[in-house]
Amino acid sequence: MLFAVVNDEAQLKFKDMRQIALGHKMKKNGSPLVHFQGFPYLFPLTGPERKYANHGERDGQTRVSQVLPKVPVPPLKQTLDTYLKCVQHLVKEEQFKKTKAIAEKFGAPGGVGEVLQKKLLERRDKTTNWIYDYWLEDMYLNNRLALPVNSSPVMVFPKQTFRDQKDALRFAARLVRGVLDYKALIDARALPVDFARGQLAGTPLCMEQYYRIFNSYRYPGLKTDTLRVQMNAASAAQEHIIVACKNQFFVLDVVANSKQLNETEILSQLEKIMKMSENAEGRLPPFGILTSDGRTEWAQARDALTKDQTNRDSLALIESCLCVVCLDEPSGLEARDTTRAVLMLHGGGHEKNGANRWYDKSMQFVVGMDGVCGVVCEHSPFEGIVMVQCSEYLMKHITGSPSKMARASNIRDLPPPKKMLWKCNQHIQGLLAASRDRLQRLVDNLDMDVFTFNVYGKDLIKKLKMSPDAFIQVALQLAFYKCNKRLVSTYESASIRRFQEGRVDNIRSATPEALAFVMSMTDERATFTDSEKNRRLREAINAQTNYTIAAITGMAIDNHLLGLLKVAKEHNMEMPEIFSDETYLASNQFILSTSQVPTTVEMFCCYGPVVPNGYGACYNPQSDHIIFCVSSFWENTGTSSAVFVKALNESLLEIRDLCNRSSAAATKPAGSSQGASLPYKSGK
Repeated sequence: MLFAVVNDEAQLKFKDMRQIALGHKMKKNGSPLVHFQGFPYLFPLTGPERKYANHGERDGQTRVSQVLPKVPVPPLKQTLDTYLKCVQHLVKEEQFKKTKAIAEKFGAPGGVGEVLQKKLLERRDKTTNWIYDYWLEDMYLNNRLALPVNSSPVMVFPKQTFRDQKDALRFAARLVRGVLDYKALIDARALPVDFARGQLAGTPLCMEQYYRIFNSYRYPGLKTDTLRVQMNAASAAQEHIIVACKNQFFVLDVVANSKQLNETEILSQLEKIMKMSENAEGRLPPFGILTSDGRTEWAQARDALTKDQTNRDSLALIESCLCVVCLDEPSGLEARDTTRAVLMLHGGGHEKNGANRWYDKSMQFVVGMDGVCGVVCEHSPFEGIVMVQCSEYLMKHITGSPSKMARASNIRDLPPPKKMLWKCNQHIQGLLAASRDRLQRLVDNLDMDVFTFNVYGKDLIKKLKMSPDAFIQVALQLAFYKCNKRLVSTYESASIRRFQEGRVDNIRSATPEALAFVMSMTDERATFTDSEKNRRLREAINAQTNYTIAAITGMAIDNHLLGLLKVAKEHNMEMPEIFSDETYLASNQFILSTSQVPTTVEMFCCYGPVVPNGYGACYNPQSDHIIFCVSSFWENTGTSSAVFVKALNESLLEIRDLCNRSSAAATKPAGSSQGASLPYKSGK
């Protein structure tokens, strides 16, 4: 799962940017040009977002967009040197010698690497973002795995306590109203502009991903999927949402007579849907379960569906909707953090709410009658920051603002929502059964543990003058080493939104410095002093921080190597040996896939592993605690989420204790740390 490091995000309100603009010299066209942190700002809208924007003025304010630089192409030698450093300590010596010779041949003067590098530089000149299409296809659209667990991240909302069904529907109505308000901000380009925090704070960030949040749809393909984004008039014209209830689908028009529905009207329509869904005689097969299948299988099933006009009409309505709202039945399970996480990831399979979904749609909001609520995101249009910002806006809207239930006299007499119809035959029945069985295998295979580490949080780490993200990454490496006596290729996503249409690159956290540190911490002969361990800890954190800075400034290696590979394929060149080398292939199998997704509201994000023998590790650092969502697959006997969580708890305590001892030794008198044996709190 690939999320941007979202702790580096902050916001500058539109009015603040206008104030910055005032007083600056005007360009010939009357637009003030502002320099902030070395980046120019031009008012009104210009740059890569022009093609998506609706120009003009609203409420007397001119719309804003950043003028950002293009993603750079790193120097070839720099990337190859970094690549070798990243893999040397992870492979056997003989294998590394072979890899080193291959890389040197690839990068030799006049060699194939230089030819590909030149073509990549030419591509950069001709495109807004040279890596975007390559990366999107490689990361998402070409992936044939099912979306739930494998690709689609979820945000688990705080557990709700609904008094009854109407209370749950009232929550859903407020959520839908919040969605409409948030979309209005997006359509008006009135969202605050994000600025970076943390490493290299103050840099403006591309807002392009926000404009895809409600108007994207991922179409399944036999070999590769297609991401379609409706922009401009088509986006503004979205006037319906899809409501899933008891595995049936309903069209809820959110505009009537050119006026959006208010909260009370939405509640009334949801109540009608709930009543219509209870008609067992008219209940249709659970067609949503087809979207939970592998992408090729779903593409084949969709082809079968589209042979009938009724099905084509229903698909067209879903594919053009603003979002999907899933009204889930109670699961019958105790709503612990871990349980809520898995229910959000896969719905609990066909016996629970696994078919009450439509996974191709970018945003699915889940409202369970038992209070299990959240959002499921199709990941190809945007990164985690978009899901976080939208989710936090909605939760604040639901809990923070007074209810806007209209008086009965103000409620319009609206026609009932339309139930979507489907035509089924024996062949499609067989496809439904096969999809159901494959989803159940995925449900049974997921091993999830949501673990809240309560001993300390990011405040203590900052007092130690360390980056919380780097600190946690090093702790994850120590935990993995405790379990496996080795390190493996690790993925931590890094935002490259400092550039036009930037998405992410990879921070390779399994550094040589991290290996040196974890080996010193696990040495049973006790040959390393605390001073040496502390020195290695600082070196590991510095290495992690330096790689992070390289990644967010476009100087990491993964996107660059992918670009070189894609250029070779595009020009029908013979596959360079570096890309078929065993080391390169292994280095792209991310057994540890990690991401920091912090929130300011009580909620957490989770996802599944990206390889069968791997772990997914999403974490949310708060001031005095850290939430970890660790996932793996039961079918692989070499992984265990509970074992990893236990090792992670130990690692966080041991590093804290080391820092305490080192600090005490430096200041005298030395003292023993407290709380070293405090137990961890698991969501299981």
